[in-house]
Amino acid sequence: MNPLLGAEQAVLGAVLLDPGQLAHLDWLAPDHFDRPVHRSLFAALRKLRSDDHPALSVDGPVPLSWVTDAVDEAGRHVRGLTAVYAHTLISACPRSAHAPVYGRMVLEGAIHRTVAQHAIRLHQVARADALRGEVKGALRSADVLAGVLRDLARRWGTEPRPVAPTTAPVAAPATPPVRADQVAEDERFLLAVLAEQPRAMEEVADWLRPGDFADPAHGQLYRCLGALHHRGEPIDRITLLWETQRRGLLADGTLSGEHLTAICDGVGAGSAEWLGERVMRSSLTRTAAASARAVRALAEDEALVPGRLINYALHALGPLDEVRARWETANGTSAPNPSPPTPVPDGPPPARVHVALARSTPRPVPPSSVRPGSAPAPSAPRPPSRGHI
Repeated sequence: MNPLLGAEQAVLGAVLLDPGQLAHLDWLAPDHFDRPVHRSLFAALRKLRSDDHPALSVDGPVPLSWVTDAVDEAGRHVRGLTAVYAHTLISACPRSAHAPVYGRMVLEGAIHRTVAQHAIRLHQVARADALRGEVKGALRSADVLAGVLRDLARRWGTEPRPVAPTTAPVAAPATPPVRADQVAEDERFLLAVLAEQPRAMEEVADWLRPGDFADPAHGQLYRCLGALHHRGEPIDRITLLWETQRRGLLADGTLSGEHLTAICDGVGAGSAEWLGERVMRSSLTRTAAASARAVRALAEDEALVPGRLINYALHALGPLDEVRARWETANGTSAPNPSPPTPVPDGPPPARVHVALARSTPRPVPPSSVRPGSAPAPSAPRPPSRGHI
């Protein structure tokens, strides 16, 4: 049996059995349910509650009208829901009093699903931007994903902070770079300009890094150019060839003399800054796609509790933030000032406290543990358990 499906059925069955459980599920929304029929039914139950359905004030057995009215209300928005399925949900609930815990399971599944959906969106937009030679869409989608992660952290009751996972997520294999031929040509053209024009490195050295090159060999060659520039040594094809040899790039096959000659014999006229920005643009969309794959792999790991998922996902967006900062430096722009965060009351939300207390009720102290003639020491209040976050 699918655990998430079982949790969705159990929480709905609990509310159908005991309408009063809705008072403990104010933090659970219909969108948190995966199946459309479950979303519609939970929304219908909440509507009946807001309309003061007679079943809410009845002492004793819950009238059948509570179930039939909920099915009728939900049936206006979704097809295929019958009273038979409603009774199936009731039989799927082991204990109606456990509804808040079942609801937390539903919320956990919703967090995983939401993070995965936004990661897929970021990957798609980054690939589309790479085709168009743009970056705005990828940056906007990355901002949306980061905002969603912070909002989910608030809902779950944890502090959003980037944390490196103990083991790297197994992401999907990297797809070939979009317009790979054009990207490689831009990189070769830039390297030719840097090798030909003595002062060209000054235009890009502050913000372009070897990792921005899609071809690792081009990145290593740029590293050699940067080393010559940093030491204040002249740059030409001979000094560059010597630097590659000193770094062992010729011996290990990373570069060859013919490869280097072909680059240096290329057209060396052009703007290093303009070409560097093209390489940087490709790097940004490529990094956005890689971050999206990593976040999606985390979201698809069902063993990750939401707190860790959120913090690991924020860490996976770190490389994109670093490339973005250098992109803004290259273009003379800066990120807009973030809006001040919405004040959050101290401590977890009341609903979280209720659920946590339901999971960890303090046990009474046995009478034998108090010595005769001595007053028991006041016990410190036990903080509500936050679960494995």
